[in-house]
Amino acid sequence: MKIIKKLSQIFLIIIFLTSCKTSLKKDTPIINSDENINANTDSEKKRMEIKFSCGEDGISEYLNDGWIILKEDSQEKICTWKSIPATKDCDMEKDKGCKITKPDKIGEEKIYLLEKQF
Repeated sequence: MKIIKKLSQIFLIIIFLTSCKTSLKKDTPIINSDENINANTDSEKKRMEIKFSCGEDGISEYLNDGWIILKEDSQEKICTWKSIPATKDCDMEKDKGCKITKPDKIGEEKIYLLEKQF
């Protein structure tokens, strides 16, 4: 019985000693750290997506600010809606159920993907 207790104590001590190893990998200081930081900030780029709808066009402000167009896309978009009566004798003020809403003006929405290097 004493042998089992001693063996179990030795076994527990070995487990504790092996689980508390020190890290073999040590951090080495980076040489020329200022140069590495400058190299990373020089290549920093920002991207942005903007949309202009129904005749709006403010892309020139962004281009003058140094942004570059990476991708340009356009799609059809409804600019305004109008309500019309469903029948000739429909009173749209009294009976809201007889009102039909349909597109009035259809325009174009332009989507730009911009990039600026800092």
